[in-house]
Amino acid sequence: SLSDAFQSFGGGSRGHRDPITEALLKERDKLAKWNGIPLLLQKLYENSHPNSDFSECQSILKEISPLLSMEAMAFVTDDNRKPAQEAAFPNTYTFDLFGGVDVSVSGFLSDDLIKDCLSILYNTCICTEGVTKRLAERNDFVLFLFTLMTNKKTFLQTATLIEDILGVKKEMIQLEDIPNLASLVSSFDQQQLANFCRILAVTISELDTGSDDKHTLLAKNAQQKKNGGPSRAEVNQATLLNIPGFVERLCKLATRKVSETTGTSNFLQELEEWYTWLDNALVLDALMRVANEEAEQSSTESSDESGLANTSARTQLPQSMKIMHEIMYKLEVLYVLCVLLMGRQRNQVHKMIAEFKLIPGLNNLFDKLIWRKHSASTLVLHGHNQNCDCSPDITLKIQFLRLLQSFSDHHENKYLLLNSQELNELSAISLKANIPEVDAVVNTDRSLVCDGKRGLLTRLLQVMKKEPAESSFRFWQARAVESFLRGATSYADQMFLLKRGLLEHILYCIVDSECKSRDVLQSYFDLLGELMKFNIDAFKRFNKYINTDEKFQIFLNQINSSLVDSNMLVRCITLSLDRFENQSDIKVAEVLSECRLLSYMSQMSMRMSFLFRLINIIHVQTLTQENVSCLNTSLVILMLARRKEKLPFYLHKLQEMEYVKKYPGFILNNFHSLLRFWQQHYLNKDKDSTCLENSSCISFTYWKETVSILLSPDRTSPCAIVSYIDEAYMDIDRDFSEE
Repeated sequence: SLSDAFQSFGGGSRGHRDPITEALLKERDKLAKWNGIPLLLQKLYENSHPNSDFSECQSILKEISPLLSMEAMAFVTDDNRKPAQEAAFPNTYTFDLFGGVDVSVSGFLSDDLIKDCLSILYNTCICTEGVTKRLAERNDFVLFLFTLMTNKKTFLQTATLIEDILGVKKEMIQLEDIPNLASLVSSFDQQQLANFCRILAVTISELDTGSDDKHTLLAKNAQQKKNGGPSRAEVNQATLLNIPGFVERLCKLATRKVSETTGTSNFLQELEEWYTWLDNALVLDALMRVANEEAEQSSTESSDESGLANTSARTQLPQSMKIMHEIMYKLEVLYVLCVLLMGRQRNQVHKMIAEFKLIPGLNNLFDKLIWRKHSASTLVLHGHNQNCDCSPDITLKIQFLRLLQSFSDHHENKYLLLNSQELNELSAISLKANIPEVDAVVNTDRSLVCDGKRGLLTRLLQVMKKEPAESSFRFWQARAVESFLRGATSYADQMFLLKRGLLEHILYCIVDSECKSRDVLQSYFDLLGELMKFNIDAFKRFNKYINTDEKFQIFLNQINSSLVDSNMLVRCITLSLDRFENQSDIKVAEVLSECRLLSYMSQMSMRMSFLFRLINIIHVQTLTQENVSCLNTSLVILMLARRKEKLPFYLHKLQEMEYVKKYPGFILNNFHSLLRFWQQHYLNKDKDSTCLENSSCISFTYWKETVSILLSPDRTSPCAIVSYIDEAYMDIDRDFSEE
């Protein structure tokens, strides 16, 4: 602590300065180049008891502050930001060594000192490793910082410091512990609320969501058993939703327009320098204030020629900042809305978002802000190029697409992405095909849908088709459109998209541009599967586009290059073929005989090849959210075989294939373990089985029965896996680890 630091130099207690200590400190100061910081801290320490003169403390803090802010600025403007070291930031290191952090925290006792103490702590956190972590451990101090956010003058500094502290805090803070949270939030203006969303992001997101797909299902299931109740993030989401008017204000922020003026692009280049060290909207707020003050000042200047030119330049400069400012605000707000949409209170959030017209509002912003055309000098952060993923423009687009994906996924509100004419088109498609309209289309409240010439989904399709081959948006665009199709298969939804050339666009990307990105390919295969499933018109269109053996071979090569990525499409083709074969329609029979894809999958050897490989590429210990679909696809192939009483034939074929590979038992033992895990995973009461039913049109009861039959211990049963593993190669009793 501070007193210990001074005691080690032979100093006395507070209020009794020892002249020897002072002389020693001054002498040591010269040698160590401490810039007088220990002496200033000693003075501050002596003057920081409750009855002291705080104006003296204030003048001392103002002497210390520039010494630290100079080093902090040097750190944030350095392109090669390395971990902070003592040699690089001697003033900040000395300040911390002599207990400056503790004395700064105690300075919060006085309202007059808060601003200076905040600034000093923030700069110290930037330059000195460990300070932020030490502050994060003081939970009472962190909660106290939130109460300071009511002060408009220090809001930005407080928010920035809280954000840094929460970023390193080991245990997530509980929002319900913040004193008077609801009144604190209601006191924020819209600008402050947007910045507060940046802080909230850390408190409502699960700590490992970034690598969600990579975590094994075994580990996740074990963690869920251990945790029992809702996580801290889930509790925090519920706390936010209980704040009156919170979601409504977020929707207003997300959809508000930027005041439109022309002629701003000339000044974007000029601003580039400012943005090289900006990492968040908080710092941008400070710049905005300066820019607006300049604009106000300029309007009072003389009106000669040079004055007029100056006024023009100065008033336009803030406008270009305002656009970027608004983009950065919307980023934070859309992120929070997106997390809430994926949480436990999803239906409640959906209802509110629909009521507050988030979707029509975003539709109106689509061209002018969300997907605006880049100017030559589009602003980016810390010196990266405009295609870098940390460019605010790009991050906003991705966040917007993620929100659309969460909004549409398995929810009837997805039809709010259309306008009234487009909804009428869906009804007309159903009528023409002589099939009943989807209830969700009939029940959609027309007063809440998109307005204008096009709805949000159609706008998305337009930009998707124009996207350059190497664009990082392709993945997110495909995911957003696919989520619209997910759930119970709707012929009208599929036809709506097919009429707009989506199938041809996807095939062009997969076959003609020979897409190489695994993520993009997976998203295209998943989208293609949803678009074509059970739809004979889609298969007809496929055959018309893939009209040569060469093209078909390229398509197959793309599928076979990674079954983890393409297995959902394989599942779609298998299910569709099964349904078509059971129909007596002439049109269906014609497509069945002509379509290369259906003919290919109708060959037993091809289905067996897919089945063998699907089982072989996954193991219980390596199952993740991403590859568990391979297990379900292999089950679909076997359920369809069971329907035709061909299950023993398929199991026998797998056994034969094992012997050909000279490794008897290795596929069937693995499959047995995978199915035991399937039971443990999907028969859990928390698991939602409707996704499996919707994606396959096979009842969950039939899924469960098929797995039970396959796992039967009866070696005389022709449908039990154990009947096809020689006893010498049996390896099914070993339990899988949950570590």
